Amino acid sequence: MQQPSPKRQQKIVFDVHQYRLSAREEQDLRDALEGLGPQVEHFPIADLHVLIEGNARTNDVSVKISLLLPGTTLVTAETDAAPQPALDRCLVSLLGNLHAYKEQLGQVAERQKVEKGTHQDLHPSVNVDMAAIDAAVEAGDYVSFRTATFPFEDLVQKRSGRWVQRFPDFEARIGKDILLSDVVEEVFLIAFDAYEGRPQGPAFGDWLEGLIDPAIKALQSGNGEELENVSLARTARATEQGPGAL
Repeated sequence: MQQPSPKRQQKIVFDVHQYRLSAREEQDLRDALEGLGPQVEHFPIADLHVLIEGNARTNDVSVKISLLLPGTTLVTAETDAAPQPALDRCLVSLLGNLHAYKEQLGQVAERQKVEKGTHQDLHPSVNVDMAAIDAAVEAGDYVSFRTATFPFEDLVQKRSGRWVQRFPDFEARIGKDILLSDVVEEVFLIAFDAYEGRPQGPAFGDWLEGLIDPAIKALQSGNGEELENVSLARTARATEQGPGAL
């Protein structure tokens, strides 16, 4: 029986200049960097270089983190009175840059699927009445808009279920304080608000798919207002269409 190969150990190198970094400080910094490990564990290379430089004139410390990844190096830098708060802010920026890099890789993968003919566009199996969608938006009638776009419901839900996997913290909340159907409703709420200004190039289903990512981010970063809007929209549908609408 073949034994699974051990996980690659992330290499973390500290480079300290004009600052006396105590053993305790270094351990605290390494502990803070541990949270980055799960985000990069699938990369063949994900080594960290941490540069710490003291400034005797201003009595502060600069911290620069460089994350070496396949095809790129992500760099963030911050300055503070001590290394820890500077590194903490560096990590926030670095995680944002890392997420953007992963998204870019995902888009490349999708383009490769298109080239191979394995990518499935988001198109319903039944005809969609685009005139009814236009009329609902013009009338400001969200319930009618959702009725007209119902053929896209299952497709958006399936695609959303795969997309949330890109956000592990958000995915962990599914079924607890948030539902996948909340993401779907948020997609259609965004679509309703942005419908008149949507680009004319993509098909409607492809445009809806492009709204999944901003819908997740809106729910993830919101203070509860977006979830409240989702709940109100769902209630309005239930009131007008009956319980079967949900």
